[in-house]
Amino acid sequence: MLSLRSIAHIRQSDGKIQTVEEHSHSVRQIAEWIGDKIGVKHIAGLAGLLHDAGKFSVKFVNYILTASRNPDNPPKRGSVDHSTAGGQLLDRFVKAGPRDKNLYLLAEIVCNAIISHHAYLHDYISPEAESPYLTRIQEKHIDDLDAITDGFHKLVMDREHFRQYVESAAQELAVFLTKPSSEDGRSRLMFLTKYVFSALIDADRTDTRLFEENKTWSPATDTKDLFANYYEKLLIKLSELNKDSEDISPVNHYRRLMSDSCDNFAEQPSDIYKLSIPTGGGKTLASLRYGLKHALNRHKERVIYIVPYTTIIEQNAEEVRQILQDDERVLEHHSNVVDDPDHTYDDEWADGLVNVNQKLKLAKDNWDAPIIFTTMVQFLNVFYAHGSRNIRRLHNLSRSVIVFDEVQKVPVHCVSLFNRALNFLKDFGDSSIVLCTATQPALDYVEHKLNIPAKADMIPRTKDITCAFKRVNVIDRASQETFDTEKLASFVREQVEKQSNVLVILNTRTVVKKLYEQLKELLADDECSIYHLSTSMCAAHRADKLQEIRRRLERNEKLVCVSTQLIEAGVDISFNCVIRSLAGLDSIAQAAGRCNRHGKDPLRPVYIIDHAEENLDRLPEIKIGKSLTRAMLVDMKRDPSAYCGDIFSDAAISRYFADFYQHFRLQLNYFIPPLHRDMISLLISDDGPDSLVQAYVRNKGGRPTLFSLNSMRTAAQHFQVIDSPTTAVLVPYGEEGSEIIARFNGETSLADLSNLMRRAQRYTVNLYKHELDRLTKHDGVISLMDGKVYALMETAYNHEYGVSPDNDGEWGLYLL
Repeated sequence: MLSLRSIAHIRQSDGKIQTVEEHSHSVRQIAEWIGDKIGVKHIAGLAGLLHDAGKFSVKFVNYILTASRNPDNPPKRGSVDHSTAGGQLLDRFVKAGPRDKNLYLLAEIVCNAIISHHAYLHDYISPEAESPYLTRIQEKHIDDLDAITDGFHKLVMDREHFRQYVESAAQELAVFLTKPSSEDGRSRLMFLTKYVFSALIDADRTDTRLFEENKTWSPATDTKDLFANYYEKLLIKLSELNKDSEDISPVNHYRRLMSDSCDNFAEQPSDIYKLSIPTGGGKTLASLRYGLKHALNRHKERVIYIVPYTTIIEQNAEEVRQILQDDERVLEHHSNVVDDPDHTYDDEWADGLVNVNQKLKLAKDNWDAPIIFTTMVQFLNVFYAHGSRNIRRLHNLSRSVIVFDEVQKVPVHCVSLFNRALNFLKDFGDSSIVLCTATQPALDYVEHKLNIPAKADMIPRTKDITCAFKRVNVIDRASQETFDTEKLASFVREQVEKQSNVLVILNTRTVVKKLYEQLKELLADDECSIYHLSTSMCAAHRADKLQEIRRRLERNEKLVCVSTQLIEAGVDISFNCVIRSLAGLDSIAQAAGRCNRHGKDPLRPVYIIDHAEENLDRLPEIKIGKSLTRAMLVDMKRDPSAYCGDIFSDAAISRYFADFYQHFRLQLNYFIPPLHRDMISLLISDDGPDSLVQAYVRNKGGRPTLFSLNSMRTAAQHFQVIDSPTTAVLVPYGEEGSEIIARFNGETSLADLSNLMRRAQRYTVNLYKHELDRLTKHDGVISLMDGKVYALMETAYNHEYGVSPDNDGEWGLYLL
């Protein structure tokens, strides 16, 4: 019976059936809305129409009914392939007509999204000189494909309307391919394929979630009124700040001037711009002022901050929440709470019935908030990492104002990938991008360069501004001597006596902890508070520590804070003295921004030291940066007028980054040693003698019947922003941390789960595999949600250091 051949999902709560035609049209409608943002409405909609066509199958109906009636003993999940049929249907439809390049390209883009929508995009050509895409589309046998095709045309869209819809999609593709851009044809096709895949994933999961919650979809509301309200609140806050500082210091004067300049610059067209504000210059509020006004003028949907460290998220998101008076719509996204590598292939989870795994996937995590704070790792994962969870967010980067705070922290091996992504967002995504830092990297001087306009500076860097923000004396104690922990501890004690409070920033957690322990002993009788900060603490814990430190600094109490580099960028805190272990010049400049931050005192000291006990062998960027900075310090020892007599001058910063990128020039394209190729060659392939397509020709004896030749799945499988991947683990910090863990362990609706995952962001710590293994060995970690969420026992979390790998913390067990 035809009615029995149309089951997309069966709702868990009441057994209600969502038909395939209902689901297909709903997903098409959402995907069209997403695609329309960049002019590919019908291309994305076509993927939505066809993605579940394989469910018009007697096998699938029998499978889902059997699973529904036997929840305790269901058939093997994924035993019926329902993803391939929609791709084969479109491929066969296109190939039945005259050979047309745009139609063939359209089929390759949309078919790949369809067959991959429960996993990740297929390689068109793999490094093994095969075509997994063609194997799936042309060789995999679907024995009831004719019946599936008939069902689709009878219940979803008849053949004539389908032909017209496909033609509309092909016309959109033709326009897309001729749009002016610095990106070549293969690059824009690769990004378009990812965008369409993102649209399909989000549309499919959104509709499935709404059906499970018995809700209907409606397009997101216009953010114009919301952003107008936000902008007004920001201006009120800035006015209050101005009133509070009647005695206008040079720093405050130029903060206002630069903020006003950002407001005026918001009238400019969307493009890639540089915001070079000195440390302590108020760039968060100045860039927010630009972002909100530009979003109003140019109809953007969200303002997104991309930062290198979670500490910047914690502080800036809270500051923005307070100004905008909106807790709900300012999203912090530190990490993926769910431990799901998303390497599940094909139909192993989305078979029409909701289990714990699918519930976690359906929970909203798609960056649909109007204000978002997230990390560089998460941004790069959206474009290049494996798994549908990451790429689902990609489309929400379009029509946005994207502020990259401390953009100089782009990992070296990701520079080319970063530049390509930004060029796509500017040229095709209708996004405006701000590169915000006091130390601008030379991203437009590398091979795959960032396409920055000639007049890119939002605020000209004048001599007056540079002088106004000179608040420290940089003292070189690194070029001619080294410090061990004992010597450094004594030096810190000397500075406490002279300066009252001291910030010490070192390069590794090991030496930070060692110095902290030594200072506790050395200063035990000095009425001096000692603080330790590292990424072993969750965000909420670090925020509490920083707030406590600020209160003591305001009272001018004696204190020392020992930290990794997490504190040096974007954290609004001011010490009388900073000691920075030798590193890249940009890091030292950022560290100096934590000293005499508001310019209230005479010039304060920033000491650069060389810590002999730091092991930087696994931190090559810091190691090379350290070497380059040391050489520049030696230059200034020999000639004090070198670099205009200022180690933080524009001349010094330009020289540093030129040398830095030159040293890493062979790694900028993300080289993959096992494949002897770089990521760019996998994603944007050509026909050269060493290309994948030539290897395919040698292997198969002929060219593939494809226009697209890249290896997106292989590239994604080898991509990771940091060398060693980490796992997010919930920690029982405070009452809220313990409550979140308890709720993950109980029954939770989809709506509650979405909210819970957002709350959990501030109560997670990212652990390397060896750390997680060590905790597991010592019974310090438990798994929740069928092993998809990890949480620490309270004995594995310490109020001084955060995570205690040996599960020997001082707190008692919490009760779930």
